[in-house]
Amino acid sequence: MRIFFPILFTMAFVSALIYEAEAASFHVRKGTPLHTIKKAIALAGDSDTVFVHEGTYLETQLLIRKPLSLIGVNRPIIDAQHGDEILIVEAGNVLIRGFRLQNIGVSHLKDRAAIRIVESREVIIDDNILNNTFFGIYLQNSFQCTVRNNTVRGEAYDEMNAGNAIHIWKGRQMEVINNHLSHHRDGIYFEFVDQSLIRGNTSQDNMRYGLHFMFSNYDTYQENTFQRNGAGVAVMFSKHIKMVKNTFEENWGGSSYGILLKEISDGFMSQNTFKSNTVGVYAEGASRIKIENNNFIDNGKAMDIKGNCIDNQILSNNFIGNTFEVLTNSSSNLNHFEGNYWAQYSGYDLDKDGIGDFPHRPVNLFALITDKIPAANMLLYSFLVNALDMAERMFPEIIPENLSDERPRIKPLNHD
Repeated sequence: MRIFFPILFTMAFVSALIYEAEAASFHVRKGTPLHTIKKAIALAGDSDTVFVHEGTYLETQLLIRKPLSLIGVNRPIIDAQHGDEILIVEAGNVLIRGFRLQNIGVSHLKDRAAIRIVESREVIIDDNILNNTFFGIYLQNSFQCTVRNNTVRGEAYDEMNAGNAIHIWKGRQMEVINNHLSHHRDGIYFEFVDQSLIRGNTSQDNMRYGLHFMFSNYDTYQENTFQRNGAGVAVMFSKHIKMVKNTFEENWGGSSYGILLKEISDGFMSQNTFKSNTVGVYAEGASRIKIENNNFIDNGKAMDIKGNCIDNQILSNNFIGNTFEVLTNSSSNLNHFEGNYWAQYSGYDLDKDGIGDFPHRPVNLFALITDKIPAANMLLYSFLVNALDMAERMFPEIIPENLSDERPRIKPLNHD
């Protein structure tokens, strides 16, 4: 015993010294011997921290192949001068925080990015500002990485010369949280990304999509704002997607929408707000999606559900101030509408139970006409439309017979 305890104490002391040696810090400053980031990264060992102090650093191709923390002090600038990529991470357990990265050159041969993560895990990209970077943050074949609190703003003038703000190809258990993304081709791009979270982001004024989401499963996106994007949000060829408490707003254009659901199944949409979009929800090949407790406000068309959409449940939503409530291209309906509030419902509630005394049929004849002949929209408030409404009531078989809400709400629902 007398020998055993001193040995333990000595081993603990040596371990502490080793830990201290491993946790070294390097400070990069202009005008000092350690004045380049590339040199500091080369000198640093595993788990060391490199502090880069304020100033402008004209460096590219900074390759990180070891666990490392790279932290900016007083927001230093790394300027690529319209050249190649700035930071390339090929290691796990890396932190990049506090930088302003700018001026990545456009390339049609390579998806250049300010920060590229390659086949890595547990990388954190936090609190950086990226300006004019072609692609902003690009992650490929990585997992358990976090991209949070970043501002990524592009300056491209057309889609051919624009990259995506946050681009993730082939990943798992990724987190994209509280970023502000604008003026890129797509704000967020997910392809082959599973079991991941997109939360609290603002994606606006992008040329194509606020979120472009393909071949990705078991993901959640919530509490995001997608505003004034070229064609809203596209969620395609995916399954088991949860879409909760998002705002889709002011996505206007000839072929624009708040969200496109294409070839997706077994999803959940709740407590979202679709406001002032050309189309709130455009669904094609969507099946077994539960759409409940959402608000559709002041859209051109609240929902456009094509005939190949089946077994979807549209429950307890508010449809307020939309020009057209529901549109379809089929004479039949394989989806279930129930308990929604329809501002265009003209019924009454004699027994005062909060439910209309006769069903509401949200598809009208003029909506079908304008879908085939868009120029007919100029007749929207004319006498002809009133005549069509009368014809529709006299000959209800003109529109899908079984697309109706048997229990329409008399008052808007409170989704808080």
